[in-house]
Amino acid sequence: MASPSSSCKQEHAFLSPLLLFLPLLLLISSSVADLSFNFYGSSCPGAEFIVRNTVRSASSSDPSVLGKLLRLIFHDCFVQGCDASVLVRGNGTERTDPGNASLGGFDVIESAKNVVEIFCPGIVSCADILALAARDAVEALGGPVVAIPTGRRDGTVSAAENVRPNIIDTDFTVDKMINIFSSKGLSVQDLVVLSGAHTVGAAHCNTFNSRFKDASLDNSYAQTLLNKCSSSMDPTTTVVNNDPETSSTFDNQYYKNLLAHKGLFQTDSALMEDDRTRKIVEILANDGESFLERWTESFMKMSVIGVRVGEEGEIRRSCSSVN
Repeated sequence: MASPSSSCKQEHAFLSPLLLFLPLLLLISSSVADLSFNFYGSSCPGAEFIVRNTVRSASSSDPSVLGKLLRLIFHDCFVQGCDASVLVRGNGTERTDPGNASLGGFDVIESAKNVVEIFCPGIVSCADILALAARDAVEALGGPVVAIPTGRRDGTVSAAENVRPNIIDTDFTVDKMINIFSSKGLSVQDLVVLSGAHTVGAAHCNTFNSRFKDASLDNSYAQTLLNKCSSSMDPTTTVVNNDPETSSTFDNQYYKNLLAHKGLFQTDSALMEDDRTRKIVEILANDGESFLERWTESFMKMSVIGVRVGEEGEIRRSCSSVN
């Protein structure tokens, strides 16, 4: 197990190249200037170490939690920015929207928060814990180690009505996806690269059951999906791996699957039907290192969308409720 000091050394090794991204990140939000790579260096130096260990511990008993944590940050950052609003419980909150019904990983975030509060009460935001946990989930799956800036503050509003206009539905066209990504300051390349998150995780049968007879899907793959889902009494609970080949490894297999017409969702297959996205898919399918490098940049960009800093928002005592 790594020590807090070795963790810090590892983080500092990434600072110089990642500083090159700062001008790009500032285009997304001027608030990024108030974040830093060692924000808790003096106020809570063990914060990132605690989050990483919590993620590792949780995944040792439930490996599926890693994909859930990665999905969770998408659903947080795309709705009102990366402010942990998706974590709030209660009537009418983001968690009550049907699009968020299958989200998981909440207990891991709360567990990390509870430990951090013991050592550094009222210092570390849930928004930072969520961003760090998603980052650590990718690392635990064999993906790149990404140093991300911290200093986010927690939002005080969580409303279900904000969810649908801001998240990607599984039947969206490329144009619709590009429009949403663009509204968050993300590019077409970011769309394709971040879609690579589907190299891990799983989906419930009811989210893709219209795909079984889709002509864009490989016939044998479609039949496998049909057999898996039709054997279940409840398509809302039966899950299928997003990546049928290397579902527990963060790699570029997702893009190879797309070339083989084995994209689970319509939004996956759509990336092969548009020249703007297909060319990027082909590059990433043939160059695993390029995918990991581009993931680092795109994940960084997503993790700072609409961040609250300074006096904005709050530092929650519990991630599931505003103060």
